[in-house]
Amino acid sequence: MRVKVIFYSGLFLSFLCASGLMLYFGKETFHVSSEQRKAEEFAYHFVLIPEEVDNAYWRLVEKGARDAAKVHGVYVDYIGPKQANREEHVKTFHAAIAGRVDGIMVQGGEDPALLELLAKAKQKGIPAVTVDTDSPKSSRAAYIGTNNYYAGFLAGQALLKDTSGSQYVGIVTGRFQSANQKLRVDGFKAAVQQEKRIQIMGIEESNITKIGAVEAAYRLMKQHPGITALYGTSALDAAGIAGVATYLRRDDMYVIGFDTLPETLALIKAEAVRASVTQNPYEMGYKAVESLVKIKNGESVEPLQHTPTRVIRKNDLVKEPV
Repeated sequence: MRVKVIFYSGLFLSFLCASGLMLYFGKETFHVSSEQRKAEEFAYHFVLIPEEVDNAYWRLVEKGARDAAKVHGVYVDYIGPKQANREEHVKTFHAAIAGRVDGIMVQGGEDPALLELLAKAKQKGIPAVTVDTDSPKSSRAAYIGTNNYYAGFLAGQALLKDTSGSQYVGIVTGRFQSANQKLRVDGFKAAVQQEKRIQIMGIEESNITKIGAVEAAYRLMKQHPGITALYGTSALDAAGIAGVATYLRRDDMYVIGFDTLPETLALIKAEAVRASVTQNPYEMGYKAVESLVKIKNGESVEPLQHTPTRVIRKNDLVKEPV
């Protein structure tokens, strides 16, 4: 009798376990299938692959892409690394190609693996456009985004306009190996190189995080106590720099950053950040979708589509909302 109880108890537990697994995997299969059917209801299925999905800047690119998708009746997936990671970025791109999507929007760069995938997408008949950062030597159909060299040049011009006398400058950049970050540094250097009163003291990496910007700015200011100005090339750098300047009671520090995230705008209003180079990530996403739609419809597109870039200061925020 006891053996039977044990046997039937085990059988019942096995049944519950099997049922649970069946329900779980059935649910997952249904979820994937329903997403696929949802995409098939539209004219085209595009994928936007950001540098990192939860970055406020890339969320604006996503918003532009989704608004354009509504207008043109296409479906957009937004998939990528949770934090900036080139290997995960490349894996996502590879999966998009394997999934036979109709078009891909991806942050460009110089990574050989990325260039190989751009070529592979073209071979498979999948148009790919780069956004935010270009891959000019690749098989991409078009680049939609900032002229990053020019944006860096504007930052250098702003420093020259806003300061007088000798300036000892530190640079905080998102990532040393990022193509767009390097161009922003190169453009800045080109703008100030003829001015003997400007000396660049050092450059540190923030890894595109606010805490990274804090650490980078702190290192620069400790290693070079005479620094009078700091330039941040990625969206979170200015806030990190300003925090360190406040902590070290350097209210005289000239800080110029990138982008118009709410925290950066608040710091400009408070004069903790003197200026910021604005981009238009929303327009990047919108034009990227429009370009893919045109390509799919057999129309030609401009290979280089630079979105507006300018420098804003406190007075600009009073005159108009950004």
